[in-house]
Amino acid sequence: MSNAELRGPSADALADLSEQLEGVSGSDAAQLGEDLFGIAALLQDEPGLRRVVTDAAVDAPAKSGLIRQVLDSKVGAKALDLVADGVERRWARTRDLADALEHLGVVAVVNSAGDDQSRLSDELFAVGELIDAQPDLRTALSDPARSREDKARLLHSLLDGKTLAATLRLAEQALSGSHRSVTVAIEDYQRIAADAHGQRVAEVVVAQEMSDAEVGRLEAALSNQYGRTVHLNIVVDPDIIGGMRVEIGDDVIDGTVSGRLADARRRLAG
Repeated sequence: MSNAELRGPSADALADLSEQLEGVSGSDAAQLGEDLFGIAALLQDEPGLRRVVTDAAVDAPAKSGLIRQVLDSKVGAKALDLVADGVERRWARTRDLADALEHLGVVAVVNSAGDDQSRLSDELFAVGELIDAQPDLRTALSDPARSREDKARLLHSLLDGKTLAATLRLAEQALSGSHRSVTVAIEDYQRIAADAHGQRVAEVVVAQEMSDAEVGRLEAALSNQYGRTVHLNIVVDPDIIGGMRVEIGDDVIDGTVSGRLADARRRLAG
């Protein structure tokens, strides 16, 4: 699920609920994220409950009363108040409430990282690259015959002691199945993390490693162009020969030698 997929009243509801995460940090944010992930999973697994609490024809106080009864003593007060507020709002689709709660859970876990949020973004990108680069690992994490617990143990064996606790928790959440694949989920989580702190994420493909000074200049130039801080994910690909390719949102700037050669061939063929 991406925030961009929520439309109309669902997008408005998510924006309003997001305000309740302001000022929540540290272990409180980590626990809130855990609770929201659990509630989202419950709504995904229980279609009857999901339909009732998102049905606009059902009285709003009745819906909030029901969800409080179902979740009483199972989650913290902050999460309970947030979801009770959420069920009283309008949702364009029945699945949107669960998707929004997962989104808010990601934001809460990101907030729990405090001053390490830039490191968190880098680690999420590195985890996604690790999974993409190892077909056996990618297959193991997407195998429907393996339990989620088994897949989580596999992630722990790879990441324990090497990443922030928030990174590992989000990698585990990527196994939940609400996204097309683990890597798609991790990419979405990185975008959510950047969005939550007024940033954009740019993937930069280069033929060889960039120096810190070059990275700094490119970050500054893109941040100036887009009017907000841009976080760079650097991918080294010798096949592009030279130059660079920058992808940020729907914008693609292809200044690679391979790209220019391909463009020249297309023009000649035409």
